[in-house]
Amino acid sequence: MAASTITKSGDLARRFLGVGWKFPLRITPGGGFDFSSGEQSVEEAIWILLGTAKGERQMLPRFGCGIHDLVFAPNNPATRGNVQHLVKDALTEWEPRIDVLDVSVTSPSNEENTMLIRVDYRIRSNNTFGNLVYPFYLTEGPGE
Repeated sequence: MAASTITKSGDLARRFLGVGWKFPLRITPGGGFDFSSGEQSVEEAIWILLGTAKGERQMLPRFGCGIHDLVFAPNNPATRGNVQHLVKDALTEWEPRIDVLDVSVTSPSNEENTMLIRVDYRIRSNNTFGNLVYPFYLTEGPGE
């Protein structure tokens, strides 16, 4: 009995995380939209939030992350601190399914136009830990 209760509880926690279109948008071989659910849905939502500039969505102008205002800023400790602060604020405001544990911003020594934003988080409904690294380009895209 206890095992089935745990399974049902885990299923409920995963359903709470939601189901949505896969990001980036994909079409299945059958011609329908591909969907993501559970922990993958949360990770994709974080990518969408970090990749959306504030004001970009007409119906939700405050949605997004303010890091896009820092394009062309110098790659220095002050800018990295601003990025860290903006990412934490955006995740805290717009992603209620997670607790943000840490946001760290580093810059590879051989790429002065790139910042790597590492987000460590915990999913509230099932205590699953996750992390991702989001590349942010200050002056131009990769390989240019």
